[in-house]
Amino acid sequence: MPSLSRARSGALLAALLPAAALAQAPEPSATLPELQVIGQAPGSLTVPPVAEQRRQVEQAPAAVRFIEAGEFQNRRAFTLRDVLADTPGVFVQERYGQELRLSIRGSGIARGFHLRGIEVLQDGIPVNLADGSGDFYQIDPLASQSVTVHPGGNALPFGASTLGGAVNVVTPTARTAEAETILRAEGGTFGTWRLSGQVSRVWDDWDALANHSHASSDGWRQHSRGSYDQFNANLGYRISDSIETRFYAGVYETRQLLPGALSLSDALNDPRKANPQAVSGNQARNIWAERFANRTTVRLDAGQIDVDSWVVHKRLYHPIFQVIDQDGLTWGVAPRWTHGFTVAGLRNDLVIGARYFAGTNDADQYVNNRGSRGRQTLSSVQRAQNYEAYAENRLWVLPSLALVAGAKALRDERDYEDRGRGLTSSRGAVSLGRTYDGINPKIGLLWQPRPEVQVFTNLTRSQDVPDFSDLTQTVRGITGFVPLQAQRAWTVEVGTRGRLDRIGWDLTLFRSNINGQLLQFSTDPSVPAFTQNAGTTVNQGVEFALHGDLVRDLAAAGDRVTLGQVWTFNDFRFRGDPQYGDNRIAGLPPHVLRTTLTYAQPDRFFVRPALDWVPQGAWLDYANTVRANSYLKLGLEAGVTVGPGVTLFLDARNLTNKRYISDVTTIADARAPGANTTMFYPGDGRSLYAGTRIAF
Repeated sequence: MPSLSRARSGALLAALLPAAALAQAPEPSATLPELQVIGQAPGSLTVPPVAEQRRQVEQAPAAVRFIEAGEFQNRRAFTLRDVLADTPGVFVQERYGQELRLSIRGSGIARGFHLRGIEVLQDGIPVNLADGSGDFYQIDPLASQSVTVHPGGNALPFGASTLGGAVNVVTPTARTAEAETILRAEGGTFGTWRLSGQVSRVWDDWDALANHSHASSDGWRQHSRGSYDQFNANLGYRISDSIETRFYAGVYETRQLLPGALSLSDALNDPRKANPQAVSGNQARNIWAERFANRTTVRLDAGQIDVDSWVVHKRLYHPIFQVIDQDGLTWGVAPRWTHGFTVAGLRNDLVIGARYFAGTNDADQYVNNRGSRGRQTLSSVQRAQNYEAYAENRLWVLPSLALVAGAKALRDERDYEDRGRGLTSSRGAVSLGRTYDGINPKIGLLWQPRPEVQVFTNLTRSQDVPDFSDLTQTVRGITGFVPLQAQRAWTVEVGTRGRLDRIGWDLTLFRSNINGQLLQFSTDPSVPAFTQNAGTTVNQGVEFALHGDLVRDLAAAGDRVTLGQVWTFNDFRFRGDPQYGDNRIAGLPPHVLRTTLTYAQPDRFFVRPALDWVPQGAWLDYANTVRANSYLKLGLEAGVTVGPGVTLFLDARNLTNKRYISDVTTIADARAPGANTTMFYPGDGRSLYAGTRIAF
């Protein structure tokens, strides 16, 4: 099995660590880490500087969000939850370690693990497997420079057109890195520690950067110990002033024990215990993955061409109800052309792209003998191919008004071969499959009355194709192929964002009318959920963020007190369903709020208490009979500069040790005879982390 050389990388970090320390700023308006930057390189053709990345995102006529790394470095910054905590419209549910679930506008609302309906991209290249499934283990927040969130059809410039859209994580290069060398060390409760180092160099037309993080934790709950190694590197070569190529490499190893789900009573009264079934089966999720990619950029008189190519190998060993043993390869290529020009004297911006990506996955299952393979119960091959073409055009009909139109055409093929065990053991091997086609249009308007103020609206069509976790379902220990329909939706959004003097805001209202929404229900939390197409459903809500300086120059020149507020409102419902009527769709709480109050003295220190409030817990079942509890959590973050480029940080969470439900696995009806309601995942208790970072 592939593995990182821990001895070699550990020795390197051990040699570098005596100098280590840490820095960052909690709010865009509290600029401590941004003012500690040693020097920002101007960027390159393949990866523009951060300021240009932000400008490109904020010109989009849609609810897109841009997060710089400085906004989360002074937190524990261990998962996407830490990265996206202050981002409206994004709901990240933590379970244990880096095991979490991501949902945007109800994407994968009832998926009991990871994600569906969202493309996670690293440097614009998909992390997802070819069938659309994916997880987050290769995303290292400490190896990121910026993160952008593109809900729904707003992700069209990347080629994505799912209900949830895309999240793109941009890693630094030697030409955009804060400093040539960055070191970090941190530790905290539950036996948690992490070491990270980054080295980058530029010489002539070449540049190179390497980043490695190792993290280990005993976990808050029993049987939740985990260790993670994440290595990311890139090498760039400037062939000429108009041509550049960049190679990416990544190696990732994850070993995570699973504590399992609990009943609501146990989750609130004895939350640190593990599910006995998880312990007896030594349930775990172990992943080994390697990623290689390239982006080549050619700047022409008529625009710019980017060509991405990638290959990802992933090995999964996952003992749960059975041992899931998979070995897969994903590969792809994606050319893209962008050009800005004038049409009848009007400014026009155009992007045209295509993607072909495919993959094959050997998916076997065995009887779980306390975490080891027993008798084989399934031998299968999963194959996926995707053919996509897309275009988006932005025409400025007035200096402050742009009309946006675009579309994506797709053909996705899913083929499943049972090699003769399990479902088809009596009649030999059998092949099944399904093809999904579609065209997803988009139209929108952007009004920009001032450079820092925008008002926008758009209408987009999305299409979510089932992945193999949906298409292969296990019933009474036998796994077979279920030819589900694609989920289709029309989404309209209206919003505004901007900055005026001391105030910044981001407000979007959206409504999605969905046909065939892919919903799950479970009978056992360790068994993959059953997936079905619902009838007509509606996902609608509000995404709101506000931050403003209440006071400036309070105790020292340049200091400020900043109030931040994030509110995500989810109103996801069935519409006239024969069984559930107009009930709420289970899985997500209707309101999620986060309030922060920051005092910062630039170049010196900041302190920020944070309040997370969920007024109503998520429904467990579609019948709306059992729900998680409401809760308030109080946290505190602080950072101090102790020398040039050297800072310390403190991150305290759940200070009142509140017992709450972080995530649920949905079921059909908790009142049904024999219904299993052991589907709740308790959130972590009181915790404290401290770290140090140095950039030189």
